[in-house]
Amino acid sequence: MADSLASFAKRIGLSDSHAKALQSQHGSSWSNDTQPDENLKIACQVAQLILGLDQVETSPVNQTIVKENWSLACVAQPYCVFLPRNSSDVSKILQIIDYFKIKFAVRSGGHSPNPGWSSIDSSGILVSLERLNQVTLSDDKSVASVGPGGRWGDVDATLTPFNVTVLGGRAGPVGVGGLLLGGGYHYLAAEHGLSADNVKNFEIVLADGNITNANATDNSDLFWALKGGGPNFGIVTRYDLYTYPLTATWLQLGIYPIDQAQKTLEAFATWQKDGGSNPKSNVILTITLDAVIIGLTYNEPLSGPPDVFAPFSELTPLQMLIPPSNNTFSIIYEIGNSILPAEHLRHDYRGVASQVDAQLYIDVYNFWREKALDVRNSTGADQAFVLQHVPESLVAQGIAKGGNALNIPQFTHQWWTTLVDWTNAKDDDVVRSVAIDTTAKWKELSAERGLDVAFLYMNDASRDQNPIATYGIDNVNKLKSIAQKYDKSGLFQTQQNGGFLLSKV
Repeated sequence: MADSLASFAKRIGLSDSHAKALQSQHGSSWSNDTQPDENLKIACQVAQLILGLDQVETSPVNQTIVKENWSLACVAQPYCVFLPRNSSDVSKILQIIDYFKIKFAVRSGGHSPNPGWSSIDSSGILVSLERLNQVTLSDDKSVASVGPGGRWGDVDATLTPFNVTVLGGRAGPVGVGGLLLGGGYHYLAAEHGLSADNVKNFEIVLADGNITNANATDNSDLFWALKGGGPNFGIVTRYDLYTYPLTATWLQLGIYPIDQAQKTLEAFATWQKDGGSNPKSNVILTITLDAVIIGLTYNEPLSGPPDVFAPFSELTPLQMLIPPSNNTFSIIYEIGNSILPAEHLRHDYRGVASQVDAQLYIDVYNFWREKALDVRNSTGADQAFVLQHVPESLVAQGIAKGGNALNIPQFTHQWWTTLVDWTNAKDDDVVRSVAIDTTAKWKELSAERGLDVAFLYMNDASRDQNPIATYGIDNVNKLKSIAQKYDKSGLFQTQQNGGFLLSKV
C-alpha cells in the first residue's frame, strides 16, 4: 500500500485532525487488502467527510435515488450512493474507489435496460451523476455545455428559448451521458452525423483522478475513443456540443392500423433506397403488436409533404398525433412523454443490422410477430419492432468530423431494435427469447440473401451482445491501447460493475 489511510485521506482533502482520527478509528495496521465490506464501510465514511453528508447516501439509501433506473430489472440496492456536483467531486470519488479497491457503477440517466450497467447491489457503490445536469450556452450560442446527468428533454427545453438545438436523443427522459458515449442517433443524424460526432470537447475525469479535456487538439486519441467507445476511459463530467439554429421542420406523426404493417415495411424500404438519400429527410418507424407508428420529418419548413415521402402516401392513418405542420422536435418530446407508461416496468432491447430489403423486413417481421403475440398471451409483455435508417451520409459526416470508434459500414443500411415491456421477473427468459430469436433470424436470413451487415450499434445492444467486437480488429486494438494509456491500473475494466467493457472483447 503506497499511502497509509491517514496520508490518503489528507491527500484528497481531509484535515490533519480528521485524517488522524480516521486512522485511529480503523487501526494503525489497517490496509486496503482487508475485507470488501470493511472497505466499503470506510470508503463511504471517507466520502461523507470529503463531500459532505448530502452527497453520500448510506443505509438506508434513499429509495427515490435507487429506483431512478428506467427498467425495474436494473433496480439494485447499492452499499452507498455518491452524488457528485462537479468534476472535482468526481475526481475525489475515483481516487476513493481506486484506493479502497471497491466495485462501482456509474449512472447518467439510467436508461439502459441492461442489469448492472448503471446499477449495483450491496457489493459496491453507485456513482449517480444526476446533479451534474447543467446546460449552459456560450456567448455566441455556438456551443452548449451539458452535464452527463441531464435529460434530453430538459436540454431541449433549456435551449429552445435561445433558438438553438443540439444533436442528442430522440426521447426526452433519456440521459445525456450514456447516449453520447454509445454514439447517439438523432432526427438530424443523416445531415450531421451521430450525436457523438457533434461533440466539440469532453471534460473527463480519468482513473487516477486527473481532470482533462479531450478534443480534436488536446488528447485527440481519447477524443476519438469517447465517440462510441463506451464507459472504458473515465467519467465524462461535461459535454461541449456544437449547436445548430432551431428552424422549423416539416413533420407529421401518425398511428396506422396493424394490417398496414407489410405495406409500411415496403414503403420504408422504397424510401430508404430513394428518398432516404436526401439527408434532410428521416422516418420514425415503430410497429407494435396493435398499431404502426410513423413519423416523417424533413429538416426545413415546407408548404406540403415533400416528394421523398411519396411511398407513404398510400397508407391511411387511424389518427394523426401531429398533423402535417412546420414545427420543432420539441413537440415529439411532448407527445412521447404523454404516451409513456406511468408504471415502473421491466424493459429490454436488442439490436442487429442488415442491408435494405423489403422482403427481408417482411419475413423477419412475420417471424417476430408470431412469437411476440404468443408471449404476450402468456405474460402480458408488450413488444415493438423498430427500424432505423442509416444512410451513407450519416457515416460520411462522422468521418468528416474526425472519425469515431464505431467503424460504421460506409453504405446505406438499417439498425433494427425492439422495445420490450413486462411486469414479472419470473417471465424474464421467455419475454427476452422473442428478441433473441428474432436477431438470430435477421442474421440467418441476411446471410442467406447476401444482406448481412457485421455491425451492432451499442445503444441498442442487449446485455449478452458484444457491440465493440463489431468495430473491427484494428479499432478494438486501438481502443484497448487508448484505455491502457489513460487507465493504467485497469480500474474501469476490473472494478466497474458492468457495461460494454473492452475487457470483455
